[in-house]
Amino acid sequence: MPDQDTRRLVLQMGVSLDGIVAIPRGDGSGPVMEAEWGLPPEDPELTKLKLAWVWEAGAHVMGRVTYEGMSAYWPSSSHAYAAPMNEIPKIVFSNTLDRADWGETQIVRGDVADEIAKLKREPGKDLLAHGGATFVQSLARNDLIDEYRLITHPVAVGAGLPLFKDLPAPLRLELVDTTAFDSASVRVYRSR
Repeated sequence: MPDQDTRRLVLQMGVSLDGIVAIPRGDGSGPVMEAEWGLPPEDPELTKLKLAWVWEAGAHVMGRVTYEGMSAYWPSSSHAYAAPMNEIPKIVFSNTLDRADWGETQIVRGDVADEIAKLKREPGKDLLAHGGATFVQSLARNDLIDEYRLITHPVAVGAGLPLFKDLPAPLRLELVDTTAFDSASVRVYRSR
């Protein structure tokens, strides 16, 4: 757990009951994400909570694949999430991305653990991490996430890309909050 003088890295992510965050498409065109799992519409109160959390972020942190998907979608979206996604600075981790034209975006190269440690020491509000699965697995494997905000959807998908993979040791978390909504439940965990 970071001291109170550092920013935290917070993960806010949807997950199935069986811990899956995405399902690879058979044709290789990318993952089938939670929005395509045949879920009921999101409870308006859950949307309100998630939106408040997004507005609290000092920066969005993501990998290249997620950045490319979001940068193609959010600038022209009229969804309630579009304003904070477009207005809040972005930090994209990539060794291959040449340029980033979406709003205030910084490309970060190098060791993820070292770079996250530097970002946490900078002044400002907490960092909000977004998937994809490989990027988030790397953050979890290196114990870089200070708080997990997991939106658990009432669906089991049976196979796919898990939130946690190849952990070097059990990851001990403390449950600090849980809230049930009509469309999902939210559990907030903090790293011990």
